[in-house]
Amino acid sequence: MASAVSLRADYSAAELRRLAATSRNANQSRRLLSLAAVVDGMNRMEAARIGGMDRQTLRDWVHRFNEHGPEGLLDGWSKGPAPRLSAEQRAEIAQLVETGPDRAVHGVVRWRRIDLRHVIVERFGVAYHERTIGKLLRTLGFSHISARPRHPAQDQRTIEEFKKTSLPP
Repeated sequence: MASAVSLRADYSAAELRRLAATSRNANQSRRLLSLAAVVDGMNRMEAARIGGMDRQTLRDWVHRFNEHGPEGLLDGWSKGPAPRLSAEQRAEIAQLVETGPDRAVHGVVRWRRIDLRHVIVERFGVAYHERTIGKLLRTLGFSHISARPRHPAQDQRTIEEFKKTSLPP
């Protein structure tokens, strides 16, 4: 049978309890109280039960405590994967969406997600799903609702003549 992992000796049980009382993180407090029970000589199974964990989990927290001290008992959340496009590339996409497509170059009169997907693959070599393009646009501050595109051959003078106006009262 393996022996118990020894706990670092620079913290007393009273100090661990004091740290648990002053901590704003409930999970860290539970873990500190379990470790204080271990320092007091309590059975590891019973000490783990105090913190609401099993003996193996307590052992893992002892390793983290020995390595990082009380700060090692905080939950460590991952920041997630790094973005595939840099901030400059995202700014370039935002500028591209803001100016709109050039019909002669891009072959469309307004951007759709599938069109932007092709442009991103061509320019940056990053392939996104269409849904991810929508999420990217939302983070850049764009809405899924867009103005109706104007036909390139549209004449503004003809539009003004065609408008119906009400007679003044």
